[in-house]
This record gives sequence, structure tokens and C-alpha cells, in this order.
Amino acid sequence: MRPIDDTPLARDGKVLILAYDHGLEHGPVDFTDVPESANPEHVFDVATHPAVTSLAVQKGIAEAYYPSYEDDVNLLAKLNGTSNLWMGEYDSAVNWSVEYAKEVGAEAIGYTLYGGSNHEIEMAEEFRDVQEAAREHDMPVVMWAYPRGQGVKNDTKSDVIAYAARQALELGADVAKVKYPGSQDAMEHVVEMAARTKVIMSGGSKQSDREFLTTVKDAMDAGAAGLAVGRNVFQRENPTQILDGLEQVIFEEATVDEALEAADA
Repeated sequence: MRPIDDTPLARDGKVLILAYDHGLEHGPVDFTDVPESANPEHVFDVATHPAVTSLAVQKGIAEAYYPSYEDDVNLLAKLNGTSNLWMGEYDSAVNWSVEYAKEVGAEAIGYTLYGGSNHEIEMAEEFRDVQEAAREHDMPVVMWAYPRGQGVKNDTKSDVIAYAARQALELGADVAKVKYPGSQDAMEHVVEMAARTKVIMSGGSKQSDREFLTTVKDAMDAGAAGLAVGRNVFQRENPTQILDGLEQVIFEEATVDEALEAADA
């Protein structure tokens, strides 16, 4: 396991990834509420906030926009991803290599694994190659650990999410990005199962400031190392405001009320 504390992926051992792979995974629908969020420059500008430890994007976005932001943004290369137009069993195409991501300037690697899919075996074998190549280049690896597919009846069950975190550990991920399992106790179990693999919470769909910060606070109190968030930041008219609040909760161990006050300042 590669410690992330001494890498650009983390700040003081904590992680806040701004995820912006939604254009491929979800399509234009995720940009409807805030049309400027469809412009990658807008989100790269948001990612310069000091709370953001890295920005996760696909290859084309990285090639086109990262060179203008390399001094201000840490790049996480999201290696695989598939459009929402795909209607088959859950799978995710590998769209660029670790070696090329390193050339582009990435300092960390992200990879989705759908445990329970009929394609799990192939995805795990692809992850083996990704993980070992990342080790050669001294790059931490974040697994988007999402149980989905024919073998999964309910991907929101805490035991299923804990299994995903354990799978990330067993396969060699440094960080497991998982859905919040619904309670602080359940999140503690997920963190326990991940052992030395750090657990970060997936931001999910947009919520109110208080509801979102409360969930993040519960996850942090349960031992999570941070958050990977997309829509709960870039779907807001003022993304800086919620990032100010997240900085307080994740890095300053503030209460939700203190975070809301800081965000409104």
C-alpha cells in the first residue's frame, strides 16, 4: 500500500477530489442547472480553490485544458469511463494508459471497478495492469469502488459498500471511493474493512448545503479520509462557497454550523 500523505493527492493526510468525469459518464444533463459548468475552464478555475487536492478528469479534458492550469491544479487521471448511452451490463472502457497520463502531467490515477458485474473479472485484470504501472511511476491509485451489475441486488446496502472497500484493499488501491452507506456506524464498518486503504465518500447528487456538509461530517467522524465530489460543487451557482465549508469540515475538523458560517462569510 502506498501512503498518500506525502503525495499531491492529500493535504495533511486528507483528500478532496473534485470529480469532473460526468460529461462522459452522464452526458449534458449534469450541466443543465449551471450551464457554465459544461465549460471545463470554469471547473478548472473552481479546482484552484485551496481545499481541492486534485481534479479528476478524462483524457480529452486533461489534454486540452490541464497545460493552462498545471501550476495551480493537481491532476488525477480518470483512466476508464463509459457513456450513459451504453445499455449493456456494467463495464468501463480504459481510455488512456498510466504512462500517457504521466506524460500529460497526472500525479494520481483513478479507475472504476464494478464489483458484481459480469465484466468484473476483465475489469479486475485491467486494474492489475493499471495498479502495477502506477507503482512503477510512484503514483497513488484511487479506485471508484462501485458494486453494480447482475450480481448486485442493492448497491446501497452497507455490507455491499463495505465489500467494495475491502475489494479495493485486496486489489491494491491506495484509496477507495465509495457511496456513503447511510449512517456513521455503517461508515465506520466500511473504513474498518478497508484497513490501510483510505476511504473517501462519493459526493453523489446535489443536496442542500447543510444536508451535504452533515453527511460529510459524519463520514469524517467515522474515519473517512475525505471526499470525491462533483455535482455538489459544480452544480452550484457559487461553488467557492460550498468549498469553503468543505475545507472547514474536512481539514479543520469544524462543526457543520461553523462550516456554514465560514461559507457565508
